Amino acid sequence: MRKILFLALVFVAFTNCKQPQITTYYLIRHAEKDRTNPANQDPNLNEDGLKRAEKWATYFKDISLDAVYSTNYKRTQQTAKPTATAKNLEILSYNPRELYAADFQKATVGKSVLIVGHSNTTPAFVNKIMEATFLEDMADDDNASLFIVTIQGNKKDYKVLKVGE
Repeated sequence: MRKILFLALVFVAFTNCKQPQITTYYLIRHAEKDRTNPANQDPNLNEDGLKRAEKWATYFKDISLDAVYSTNYKRTQQTAKPTATAKNLEILSYNPRELYAADFQKATVGKSVLIVGHSNTTPAFVNKIMEATFLEDMADDDNASLFIVTIQGNKKDYKVLKVGE
């Protein structure tokens, strides 16, 4: 009888233990932009960039996303749009000068989130999440890197993949 009572208590203890929520951030840089006018601070994507944006949507097809965030630039919005459309999500804006702000953290905890940024903000965002400064700005021609950051409780991990080079 004691053995059964002990096993029942162990079962109850395990079923009542909550696993920490898992938050996953997928961070990418905008796709290739139109460089025909160097003075244009807010260019659209070029033809290759539009194709890459579609390729990102294909990449994320089987990945569950709860939200898509982008800066308010044409090139980041256009990169995010095919994925957001395919997932039936609106594109939410974030301020690249306030990376990983408290309200953003609160809104995304326990979720799977795509974040579209720039060659300087994408690695800086990862650094901010990881509470480190190990990543430098991306090369100007790097539109294929995918940074994946996962947080579970106090444990944080990241990896970088090259997608569709």
